[in-house]
Amino acid sequence: MSTSPAPTTKRPRSKLPQSFWIANTMEIFERLAWYGFFAVSTLYITGSRAEGALGFTSEQRGMLQGVVPFILYLLPVVFGALGDRFGYKKTFLVAYTLLVPGYYLLGQFSAFGTFFMAFLFVAIGAAIFKPVVVGTVARTTDETNSSMGFGIFYMMVNIGGFVGPIVAGIVRVRYGWDWVFIASAFWIACNFFWLLVFYKEPTTEAASGEKRSIKQVLAGIVEVLGNGRFFLLIFVLLSLLAVSGRYISWNQMLIIAAVWVGVNLLLDIPLRARARATSVTSWLMQPLKLGNWKFALYLLILSGFWTSFNQIFLTMPEYIRDFVDTSDMVETARDWVGDDFAREFAAVNEGLLAAEIHTAAAEHGGTNGAQLSNEDITKFRRTLFDFKVRVPEADIKSSLASLPIAQVGGAAWSADSSAVKTLAHTWAEKYRQVNPEYIINIDAGAIVVFQVLVSFLIGFFPPLSVMVIGIVVSAVGIGMSAWLSTGWLVTLAITIFAFGEMIASPKSQEYVGRIAPQQKVAMYMGFYFWTIALGNIFGGRLSGELYGTLARDQQRPDLMWMIFGGLALATAIILVLYDKLILKKGNPE
Repeated sequence: MSTSPAPTTKRPRSKLPQSFWIANTMEIFERLAWYGFFAVSTLYITGSRAEGALGFTSEQRGMLQGVVPFILYLLPVVFGALGDRFGYKKTFLVAYTLLVPGYYLLGQFSAFGTFFMAFLFVAIGAAIFKPVVVGTVARTTDETNSSMGFGIFYMMVNIGGFVGPIVAGIVRVRYGWDWVFIASAFWIACNFFWLLVFYKEPTTEAASGEKRSIKQVLAGIVEVLGNGRFFLLIFVLLSLLAVSGRYISWNQMLIIAAVWVGVNLLLDIPLRARARATSVTSWLMQPLKLGNWKFALYLLILSGFWTSFNQIFLTMPEYIRDFVDTSDMVETARDWVGDDFAREFAAVNEGLLAAEIHTAAAEHGGTNGAQLSNEDITKFRRTLFDFKVRVPEADIKSSLASLPIAQVGGAAWSADSSAVKTLAHTWAEKYRQVNPEYIINIDAGAIVVFQVLVSFLIGFFPPLSVMVIGIVVSAVGIGMSAWLSTGWLVTLAITIFAFGEMIASPKSQEYVGRIAPQQKVAMYMGFYFWTIALGNIFGGRLSGELYGTLARDQQRPDLMWMIFGGLALATAIILVLYDKLILKKGNPE
């Protein structure tokens, strides 16, 4: 008589502890600060100095947004290991101590070099924060609740990511850009309270009797990704990418990079022979060594997704400002809620707008506006985009022609101030546009609403398969932008992208969290941030160069969006090949 095997019982989901929820709360406030600045950073960096922005070029913007966030996401691998070593609570404290003054200083500098340094200061603070907050989530969840736990965490990320830009949008229009940075510093300061009063240290090696030395911590990094010479090889290549286009040409970069790689490969021939014959102690004399190559390859492949993902925050605000007519959204707000809400939803600072009109009128004083060149009219129209009005060129020409302008002495001219104020009010009422940061905020809003549901639905499927589906969906969303130029249609594209992000991003974090050795969770999470680091430097440099060349100079933003969408699709295809050809032949660990 045979007996059937007893059915396996499925473990119920474990309860999420207090430290999990406090870490999520601190993540909300940190995201309020980061996205309160970063969601409007494109507009601040490239906006007109007349409205309080920096007035940099798209290429300079791409360098800032590529290099600094790259450093931000590169450093967590070190700070995560140190967090494991010294404890999460102390690490959080150091991060907040750096971030509060860092955000404030961002609003105090207007030159490229000094703004870069302030931005870098913020990046270091954020790099200290990131691995320990994700490490807390990983340490306070297990296999029964990790999918839900990371889904909740990702939802919390986007609560901060959703509210931060709304506050920043209101503040920058009403009170000026300086208060955007003051608000970000305030959000970080609130985290001192949550940390010191409620946060309890999860089990780390800092609380154990087996604490590693700093040398052992760095040795763990080498064990995963490679030795010192390999890091040096990659570091030089990425440094060349960072400075190309500003300090050296792209052709020079390719030549130098090819020579650098060739020299290293040739040098490896005698070094490998020497290593077989004798023990080598100096890292400079060791042959190139790649550590966990399957894990490193996974990070490199996934950087393609983050390169495309980052365009929502890097390129989309500038694209909406310069190419998208959002008057359809303004009209919807008027029809559904009323004029007062529409004015708040698409607020225009009429005082700054009037000052810009006055300046333009004075520059063309004594000249009939109807006789202004088409080039002058087009240039002025694009300047008005910074003030959130999209005025037809014919209206600009006729309005400037009708302004009373008088000579006030010598070559100086002045427009009648009351007429200028009236014109500014007329343009604001007829042609106001929605803040670009509100539209890209649809991404975070959709995630806040749907992330837990999506995480529940995908919770029982293999991470890599789910990631591929999510990346394909995001590729559709971002590629659609090539053919869209009105507010609601761009909103639809961003919403589709958001669902792809909801599917792909939490699973990619869960995958790393589950394969990491228990005592190295924060360090492995730091390595996960390297794929985002690569996505930032690739995405930032591509954004600045492609926007400047294709969108601004050639007026072909459609080509730019097709490239970004195609890159995401290629990433999904390569992940499938990685799953079939690499992982099927061995464990990714």
